[in-house]
Amino acid sequence: MMPNPPAMFPQASLPPASPQAATAATTAAAAGQPAVAVAADARGALVAGATGLVGREILARLLADKTYTAVHCVGRRKPDSVHPSLVVHLTDSLTEFSAPPVDDVFIALGTTIKVAGSQQAFRAVDFDAVVALARSARAAGATRLGIVSAMGADTNSPVFYNRVKGEMEDAVSQLGYDSVVFARPSVLAGDREALAQATRPGEQLALVAMRLFKPLIPRNYRVVAAADVAAALVNTVKAGQPGRRVLLSGELQFS
Repeated sequence: MMPNPPAMFPQASLPPASPQAATAATTAAAAGQPAVAVAADARGALVAGATGLVGREILARLLADKTYTAVHCVGRRKPDSVHPSLVVHLTDSLTEFSAPPVDDVFIALGTTIKVAGSQQAFRAVDFDAVVALARSARAAGATRLGIVSAMGADTNSPVFYNRVKGEMEDAVSQLGYDSVVFARPSVLAGDREALAQATRPGEQLALVAMRLFKPLIPRNYRVVAAADVAAALVNTVKAGQPGRRVLLSGELQFS
């Protein structure tokens, strides 16, 4: 009697990586970057404002996170970071930029009316560029979005700065992302001069006062480190909680 043939079991296979991550890895290789293996849970990311106070911290965290096989950086200036997964896109017009296929988008764009020169110029950055970039990335397949907004963002605010931030939040929330996260930090702690950014005298005075009276200041109004804002935003976007979430400054504090 012939022995029964051995039972045959199908070989287990890992779920495929997201199309965006796979395409991002291919893009990196085409740009002359070393090829990287695409894991099953791999993701691709896009960062705007990576040469700014919070943006550079976001970029550093993403490059150190093995979840992201390709990290695209878009802006007018090249970041200092060098990494096999980094793909840099230089452009003078974020409103006309066509985003590559990615999964997660992080936008840390922002200026002041004084630096911009007028309310119209300020709005062109903090509303027009942010919304255009978020829209382009969504059209390219992105499903998660994280944006550095501002404390007091409110469409009904009598303060122009806060009103524009509120209008921006409402506009990007209507773009169809599965998950949208807004970080609303209070006064940021960080070295703007090292980034060739204009100093903000009001911010410097607030930093000194807040450090002196920290125990007496409500948590949502305390100074917050740029690195803490980046960490909280990246972690929350990665968690992928459906819908819209706002991280107040107190939730961004790690120290």
